[in-house]
Amino acid sequence: MADVTLDGIRKEFGPVTVIEHLDLAVRDREFMVLVGPSGCGKSTALRMIAGLEEITAGTISIGGRVVNDVAPKDRDIAMVFQSYALYPHMTVRQNLEFGLKIRKTPREEMERRVREAAEILGVTELLDRKPKQLSGGQRQRVAVGRAIVRKPAVFLFDEPLSNLDAKLRVQMRAEISKLQKTLETTTVYVTHDQIEAMTMGHRIAVMRAGALQQVGTPLEVYERPANLFVAGFIGTPPMNFVPGTLADGGAAFVASGFRLPVPERLRASAGGDGRRVVLGIRPENIREPGRAERGGPTLPLTAKVEFVEPLGHEVIVHGRVGEDLLVAKVDPHRAPTMGAEFPLVLDLDAIHLFDAASEQRLAA
Repeated sequence: MADVTLDGIRKEFGPVTVIEHLDLAVRDREFMVLVGPSGCGKSTALRMIAGLEEITAGTISIGGRVVNDVAPKDRDIAMVFQSYALYPHMTVRQNLEFGLKIRKTPREEMERRVREAAEILGVTELLDRKPKQLSGGQRQRVAVGRAIVRKPAVFLFDEPLSNLDAKLRVQMRAEISKLQKTLETTTVYVTHDQIEAMTMGHRIAVMRAGALQQVGTPLEVYERPANLFVAGFIGTPPMNFVPGTLADGGAAFVASGFRLPVPERLRASAGGDGRRVVLGIRPENIREPGRAERGGPTLPLTAKVEFVEPLGHEVIVHGRVGEDLLVAKVDPHRAPTMGAEFPLVLDLDAIHLFDAASEQRLAA
């Protein structure tokens, strides 16, 4: 068992509280992604798991063992940093062997582990090169390989792909995911990139300002965001938000430029007349009429187009309806021009309502 449990974790740097109270349980063999904007405390949490930062309060357990006072080298973890952190004067082979030599691993066992890791990562032909002779992706593979040879109970990744170009990031995302599936090692992965989180994690933990906002599978977090922050952070382009009020006893939502019926599933939690709420709807649920009709109820709108983003397979249209800006995804062959009046339909079954004061999603 190599589950990781953070119970009531608090972290202060002098008078500054970085993490107020963090409870998180990472299951055995799970790929957990901590995601959030810069400064939210995700890397600090990872470093506390690794033992590189002391905790101010709370308990960290790995495999059922409390490790608050256990040295990093004795926690049975391996960490891959944002920078490759390879020794420039050593060959790839020597870099891979280094941690094993410190632990006085027998030569035969050390050679076997290095050979296996090199084969898994496709760097066998690079073993006699030095880091300066490698590309960025190759260096990152070696950094990962240095963790693999340790055969730890837990892998810790601290934004390992942020130094790579876009194409290589996609490739390395797939490689790390396949590697974790093959090795079945409990993994905690930190990133600010929500696409990485959505594509890699078994579950994702969304953080903001040192506080955990939501934990769930990528689809759960995408389809049922806990609050406005999660709804806006997860998804590209982000969810549309339209402030308004409830009317007709909670059966209608009224914004500056349109009015729509509140779906039956939301009326019980919506409340009565005058309640301030925020309507949320994802761009893929606003489209041009006649495209991929879903059969559910829709609301016709007319938007004044302010900006158009052609992406090839689709076009992102930014249009204003009343005082509110909406982002829609439309067919590239039906893309409007900037400044035009453009008809759209909004899928009523896809809307979310959030309380304007608490910013929490109103449950169906």
